[in-house]
Amino acid sequence: MNILIWIVFGGLAGWVATVLTGNDSQFGIIGNIIIGVIGSYIGGWLSSKLFHGPPVVGFDIRSFIIAVLGSIVLLWVLNILF
Repeated sequence: MNILIWIVFGGLAGWVATVLTGNDSQFGIIGNIIIGVIGSYIGGWLSSKLFHGPPVVGFDIRSFIIAVLGSIVLLWVLNILF
C-alpha cells in the first residue's frame, strides 16, 4: 500500500510541476510519476541542506510543496540538458 501512495503522490507532484513549467504534454502519466518521485527526493534533499530542518516525512502540504519544487528543479535540469 505504501508504494501505491508514493506513486500517486509522485504523480500529482510531477503533474503540477509539468503544468507550472509548461511541459505538460511532453511526459505523460508515467513520466509525471517518475518526475514526481525523483523530484520528491531532490526536494527533500535540498530542503534538508538549505534549511537545516528536520527531514521531510509523511504526506502533508509541506511535503507536497517540497516535492513540486524538487520536480521543477529536475525539469529545469532536464530542459538544460535536452
